[in-house]
Formats: sequence, C-alpha cells, structure tokens
Amino acid sequence: MVCMNRRIVWGAQLLLLMLCALALKVYYSTASANELLWILAPTTRMVELLSGKDFTFESFTGFMSSDHTFVIAVPCAGVNFLLTAFLMLGLRSLWRARFEAVSWRFLPISAVIAYVATLIANTTRIWIALEIQQHSIEFSWLTANQLHRLEGIVVYFGFLLLLFLVTERMEGAKTRSLLLFPLVIYYATTLGIPLLNGSFRQGSAFWEHFAFVVVLPLILIVPFLVVHPRCIAKARDSF
Repeated sequence: MVCMNRRIVWGAQLLLLMLCALALKVYYSTASANELLWILAPTTRMVELLSGKDFTFESFTGFMSSDHTFVIAVPCAGVNFLLTAFLMLGLRSLWRARFEAVSWRFLPISAVIAYVATLIANTTRIWIALEIQQHSIEFSWLTANQLHRLEGIVVYFGFLLLLFLVTERMEGAKTRSLLLFPLVIYYATTLGIPLLNGSFRQGSAFWEHFAFVVVLPLILIVPFLVVHPRCIAKARDSF
C-alpha cells in the first residue's frame, strides 16, 4: 500500500510538472513585452552591464537600444529555454526517484534554477548578437538569419548542457555524464512541439531550422562522448 501511494504521488508530481510547462508555453504564446517584463527587464539590465549600451523600454515593443539598432523583444525573452531547463531539471529529479515520491520542493527549486540559468544564457546570447552586429561579423556561407540561428542554438544548448553537468555534479550522481538526457529534452521542446503544432507546413524554412537544431547539439556533445566513451551505454540504461 505504501509503495502504491508513493507511485500515485510520483504520478501526480509528473502531471503537475507537465501542466506547469504547458501553462508556461501557452502563456508565452500570447504574451506581450509588457507581460514579460519579469524576464525581459533583468535580462536587459545584465546586457547593459556587459555591452555598455543603454536600452529604454517601449510599451508592447520591448527594450530599444539608444541608437535604435537593436531591440530586446518578446522573441528574445528566452522563455523557451526556461521551459526546456525547467523540464530537464524536473524530469531528472523524478527519474532519479524511479517512481518513488520525492519532495514537492523539487518543483519550485527547478523553477528558480531554470530562471537564473535562463537569465545568464539569454544575456550571453544577446550580448554575442550585439557584438556580431557591432563588428559586422559575416560568413559567406551563412546568411544573417542562419548566423543568428546558429549562435542561438549553440548558446542555448551549450548552457543547457552545462546546467545539466553542474546539477548532476552537485547531486553527486554517478550518471552525471548522461548527455543524452538534456539532448532528448532539447529535441522534444525545440522540434517535437513545433512538429505537433504543424510548423512543418512552413516548408523549407522550417526544415532548414530543423537541420540546424538536429546537427549543432550533436556537434557540441561529441567532445564529451569522446571523453566519456561509455556515455551512450549508460544513457541507454538510465532511460
């Protein structure tokens, strides 16, 4: 009976985690810049410290740079990264428990850690984008949109991977090198959800994005797989 009760609580925790993620996704899909000040404002302040640029908030638009060449708007909020990080941390906590109920504190703890990680990752991404714009960095084999996409994927997945490794080390887990876990979560949120939403109907633009999202994280993971040759086997056992 005790075992059954633990499984019921574990299932309830999993359900609540998924409902929180869904609520965040729905909220973000219709949110304006005014409704995202809780993440846009601190991100902008950190970007100002790094870049030395000044930004002013324009209602329903976002934070505009003083020279009007860059705007930190809704797409720059990093909420999708927040969602991905929250799911990764929450699901990892539940998976460690193996259907044994864990403390309900894992939800707010996962949310706070994901939020802080999002501010850092998003600030880094925007700062790099500003540097690229300021120095007019270009590659003949990449369009401006492709370069922007490449930079975003590398920064976001890089930070997601770093967050996973840091939290695993803090937990003292033997499976801290299971790099397929954040990869699966990243693919699920960045490709799975758009596919379910029918984004593939956009045609070549979507499939180009699809290719970037599939390939770049794999390139980032390869060095770790070389260092940890048993990583794939352990990851398979973990799932």
